[in-house]
Amino acid sequence: MSTSTAGRPYALIAEFETPASTLHAAELIRDAGYKRWDVHTPFPIHGLDGAMGLRNSKVGWFTFLGGTTGFSLGMLMIWWMGKVDYAIPVGGKPLFSPIFAFPVSYELTILLGAFGTLFGMFFLNRLPRHYHPLLKHPRFRNVTHDRIYVVIECADPKFSDAETRKLLEHAGGRHIEIVED
Repeated sequence: MSTSTAGRPYALIAEFETPASTLHAAELIRDAGYKRWDVHTPFPIHGLDGAMGLRNSKVGWFTFLGGTTGFSLGMLMIWWMGKVDYAIPVGGKPLFSPIFAFPVSYELTILLGAFGTLFGMFFLNRLPRHYHPLLKHPRFRNVTHDRIYVVIECADPKFSDAETRKLLEHAGGRHIEIVED
């Protein structure tokens, strides 16, 4: 005898047949004003970003900030070491030159730019997330094979079970079900 406890609803999931029907559904959902929703596909669909109304990623800003920080720290480090902390005048050469500091600054630019990219992606994707409600849904297992799913989260301000279900049906969704957390 097994007892199952119903969890709280997380999202409404709908299966779509073709990439064209998925693009149409994405446009309808975007135009309806939903904000917390996603499309899961086993392959890239050209034009899906535009249909969903997605903007450019902000990860590039993290990369830029990491790179400029690395370059600045490299220059500052070589300046401090060569001119302030351990100044040794040799043959009339300057105590600091950006030409001498460039290799270190270049390497720190690449290193901190890469770290900025990695940690910026983690931050923006809210990672690490060790659990996601979609992973235990039986139909969602097919997303890596040949199924396309549109998921609208219950946390969306516009979410209403009846209205959202009606929208997904109108868009051509099949097997519309609630995913529980």
